[in-house]
Amino acid sequence: MAEYSISNLNKVVRGSKRATYDVETIHTILDDGFLCHIAYVYNHQAIVIPTAYARKGDKIYIHGSLKNRMMLSLLEAGTASISVTHLDGLVLARSAFHHSANYRSVNIFGTVKKVEDPIEKMEALKYVLNHMIPGHWDNVRQPNEKEFNATLVLEIHIETASAKIRAEGVVDDKDDYNSSIWAGVVPIKQVAYDPISDEQLPENTKIPEEVLRYVSKNKS
Repeated sequence: MAEYSISNLNKVVRGSKRATYDVETIHTILDDGFLCHIAYVYNHQAIVIPTAYARKGDKIYIHGSLKNRMMLSLLEAGTASISVTHLDGLVLARSAFHHSANYRSVNIFGTVKKVEDPIEKMEALKYVLNHMIPGHWDNVRQPNEKEFNATLVLEIHIETASAKIRAEGVVDDKDDYNSSIWAGVVPIKQVAYDPISDEQLPENTKIPEEVLRYVSKNKS
């Protein structure tokens, strides 16, 4: 079982019993998401921005405009810190102090480079779109030359990472278990609803099978 080595950078200090450095577990958490949060510094100010991403092996791809200040700041720094979190439940304890949440989270630390090769760049854009809806790239008009040239694609190589997972019930103080206060877990899941077709579509335009398959898979 491959693991990322533990260092001062990726070591989970608080709640270390919930930490894992297992590569496969971390990749699975990444693949279950589409939005990440990226930290960067601009004009001596720390900023965190949500953005779409896709994983291919030990690489994360993101994209933006050529003048995007986050992208340019990451390129200048040469390193990046990325966070992905899934909220799986609200843990409602007997006491206010022990309220918590069930979650799966990952922190990634990596090196940044601009994707220059046109074939690799187009592949990265394909990965990002297909990470949203698997197989949907073949259903859309792909970027034209103007759009392609106006897009900056960055590759973040995962140097190290860690995950933290809570998947359990209420943990209360021993004395509180005799109280009549309700406690339990409210499970939370992101779900998809039926697609709403654009009003300006030509009549009888069919919803792609890939979209219907995604909705069916994520409906409940």
